[in-house]
Amino acid sequence: MPPLLALPFPAIDPVAVSIGPVEIKWYALSYIAGLVGGWFYARRLVAADSLWGVVKRPTLTDIDDLIVWVALGVVLGGRIGYVLFYNLPLYLDHPMEILAIRNGGMSFHGGFLGAILALLLFARGRGLNGYTMLDIAAVVVPVGLFFGRIANFVNGELWGRAAPDFPYAVVFPTGGDVPRYPSQLFEAATEGLLLFVVMAWAVRRFGFRKPGLLGGIFVLGYALARTFCEFFREPDRQLGFLFGQDVNALGGGVTMGMLLCVPMALVGLVYIVLAARGVTRPRQTAPEIQAEAGQI
Repeated sequence: MPPLLALPFPAIDPVAVSIGPVEIKWYALSYIAGLVGGWFYARRLVAADSLWGVVKRPTLTDIDDLIVWVALGVVLGGRIGYVLFYNLPLYLDHPMEILAIRNGGMSFHGGFLGAILALLLFARGRGLNGYTMLDIAAVVVPVGLFFGRIANFVNGELWGRAAPDFPYAVVFPTGGDVPRYPSQLFEAATEGLLLFVVMAWAVRRFGFRKPGLLGGIFVLGYALARTFCEFFREPDRQLGFLFGQDVNALGGGVTMGMLLCVPMALVGLVYIVLAARGVTRPRQTAPEIQAEAGQI
């Protein structure tokens, strides 16, 4: 029997579709939904003339091709990041387990770095501005974050810290009999929905006319949202709390997620300042300057 103040975990089968020996899990569908949703949104952004000014933009064909690059960057970077940041001793002892992605183990920060590398390589190959490609990704990434965190909840993984007095605490099947924060839903609300609204406002307000600005806003926004959610999320068992025994306002205690968000926040601030000052903007030719002046 769950505690009186806890909600039972909803009985959701992690397998969405099963056809013979083939199983399609909600987790895989969340990645697909995030990529397809992001691709559709990116196409609409590229087609909106009012957002671009004279900044060179990718074609719709570029966006169609880019989804493959980003998918590879997210999956490979996410897995490599998890191996390096969260469980390196285990994988050094059992290197073949690195390939066992079906058993779980993906890092957002690793996937983030993998996606950036993929975007920059793609931009270089197509003669596009790397900052602009990162800006497009920054606006659409919250779509994938939302679906990914919902899938974490469905899987009953990455649950929150013990919260016996929280009225909406959940007893997760793999979390023992302790009622816990549904931190996956907190992350879906902040890293997904809230950040989506912030980025939608930012792209309408600034467009893509200052390369790097939207990317900086996203990186800073994610770092703040993730750090907030880390106060409710249970740290990885193999790491625990770093530099302390608990996470609270006075007693210290830092999680790996918090630690990885520090450089993200700093990088985001730097690029916001550089973009606002025009440092990241490519040099314009005389006709481009005249064309931009005519639009003001």
